[in-house]
Amino acid sequence: MSAPRVSFVSLGCPKALVDSERIITRLRAEGYEIARKHDGADLVVVNTCGFLDSARDESLDAIGTAMKENGKVIVTGCMGATPELIREKHPNVLAITGPQAYESVMAAVHEAAPPAHDPFVDLLPPQGVKLTPRHYAYLKISEGCNNRCTFCIIPALRGDLVSRPAGDVLREAEKLAKAGVKEILVISQDTSAYGVDIKYQTSLFQEREVRAKFLDLAQELGELGVWVRMHYVYPYPHVADVIPLMAEGKILPYLDIPFQHASPQVLKNMRRPAHGEKTLDRIRGWREICPDLAIRSTFIVGFPGETEEDFEMLLDWLDEAKIDRAGCFKYEPVGGARSNDLGLEQVPEEIKEARWHRFMQRQQKISAAQQQKKVGKRLQVIVDEANGLSAKGRTKYDAPEIDGSVHIQSRRPLRTGDIVTVKIEQTDAYDLYGIAV
Repeated sequence: MSAPRVSFVSLGCPKALVDSERIITRLRAEGYEIARKHDGADLVVVNTCGFLDSARDESLDAIGTAMKENGKVIVTGCMGATPELIREKHPNVLAITGPQAYESVMAAVHEAAPPAHDPFVDLLPPQGVKLTPRHYAYLKISEGCNNRCTFCIIPALRGDLVSRPAGDVLREAEKLAKAGVKEILVISQDTSAYGVDIKYQTSLFQEREVRAKFLDLAQELGELGVWVRMHYVYPYPHVADVIPLMAEGKILPYLDIPFQHASPQVLKNMRRPAHGEKTLDRIRGWREICPDLAIRSTFIVGFPGETEEDFEMLLDWLDEAKIDRAGCFKYEPVGGARSNDLGLEQVPEEIKEARWHRFMQRQQKISAAQQQKKVGKRLQVIVDEANGLSAKGRTKYDAPEIDGSVHIQSRRPLRTGDIVTVKIEQTDAYDLYGIAV
């Protein structure tokens, strides 16, 4: 298979030239050849300048020439910050990215002209190097967070929300699926806020525009034919939009939502997003649409100012919500967190400890009751560990390493990564036991 050929046009200042050098370096490192002419190349990349009107005109002319001589054009650089001007003159360009958007440029190149991967020569597989088992992988869709929870210092460490273009995310997911990954776990600091920072801008994936929005991303991922699991979702109203996808089997009926507490006053002190929402009503609504929805969450007990009344409210909320899986943490002050300076009364350590035990005892009963409903059912299970005729795996309702397992007995050898049907015969508070059928 011959190497794809890319023709390159670099316009503008020395900073733009350095950007071009970096892109060309990446292209050459991945085995692409740099063509001298547009005609005969697999595609053209035009690095534009948009500082002056004359520079914009020059950039638009260069794009027009590339479209005429080749027809497959990716536009990057300063003028990419105003894509509407480019689309108005040249609506059929393949993709438009802004300045210094090296990853987006390379992703668009990969989409238009995939690199000639040679497993005997290339140091990296197409999906990159992963530290998870081969059958599942994490897919990060954004960095940072716009929330300012008083107990959290993530924004100070990682900055505000920066969402990846949808096309970039989906191309990575597609590579994972082609590499044999059976389960994709979507992660970020605030998954349901995906795309807010970039105003849900569209980007190209498989020759169509896709919005950087929670629902749109879920819809596209649901077409890849793999398990898709959503983590770190805040209970904003628009989360309800993805529940029908779960009911249809497009994505897994699973939501990881860090509720953290149920007392309005504690949530207000925590400055939690959506703290005033009626979450119980929202959960009931979700389950009406998707009855087998599994919800996991995390909670904090002993937050400064938490009273016994606040804690009892949390226990009552658990009884109503019937969360399938829940983790609980005793509040600890973190250096730099604003919760240290709220002037609220600290909860004594012995009370934190007692509340933690009470929480876990209450939740264990709830989890056991939820688990009991699965006995007698036939469930799809992905195998995480295989040992001849016995194995351990997870249902669609359980994420790796944080939720429960299914202990499987089988009449035939199972392999890690297999998805098998298991008849559930018994359960405890956290794990299921069954036979592969």
